[in-house]
Amino acid sequence: MVRYFLLLLALITILVVSIAGLRGCKTGRPPIEIFPDMVRQDKVKAQSPSDFFADGRGAREHVTGTLPLGYSQPECARGCDDKMSSPYNAVFFSGKEDYANTGKIGTNWGSGIPFTVTISTLERGRERFEIQCAVCHGATGSGNGIATKYGLVGVANLNQQRIRQMTDGEIYNTIVHGKNTMLGYGATIQLSDRWAIIAYLRALQRSQNGTINDVPSDQRAALEGTNSPAAATTPAKP
Repeated sequence: MVRYFLLLLALITILVVSIAGLRGCKTGRPPIEIFPDMVRQDKVKAQSPSDFFADGRGAREHVTGTLPLGYSQPECARGCDDKMSSPYNAVFFSGKEDYANTGKIGTNWGSGIPFTVTISTLERGRERFEIQCAVCHGATGSGNGIATKYGLVGVANLNQQRIRQMTDGEIYNTIVHGKNTMLGYGATIQLSDRWAIIAYLRALQRSQNGTINDVPSDQRAALEGTNSPAAATTPAKP
């Protein structure tokens, strides 16, 4: 009984391998495949026609604004005078080994944003953070993003003391290469946006861990007056 079972199993294995696994037969007909090979899937091939487009051409004009890897925009998209003063306006693929590209000064992680941070920089950082980071880390960086509701574990709380004390360069490296369960985003977040995200993260950490001593003195008095019991019981003047 066992012998017949093994014989039948061998025949089935040979049949499956013959249909699904053998390639290279000299025939003009496409092979019989249970799972179609990706080599023959519908896609645009260089210098080849395509039935997908009405004109039959596979080669298409590039989308407006497309840049080849290794080049940058010839000018800032928003008309800035100094490209580094508003770096999020241009795409940089410099490939250099300096602090801006690696997060390192020598062999150590460095700190500081390698360009002048403006309100526009923080706005750009907030936008990129909400697109790329908030899905896991949450809008406040507390590690409670929507992905955690669907079983993702190990998401870091960016407001914890360990990360607040982490150097900007190490955070930059984490964005690029990933860490633990986090994958790297070096291929999807351009250089200037990485630093904009870090700048916004620092502001976010301050907002989530701030105290009354962080408030400017002229505004601190107003806050303390508003929250004092006397201010709460004193009627407002007409």
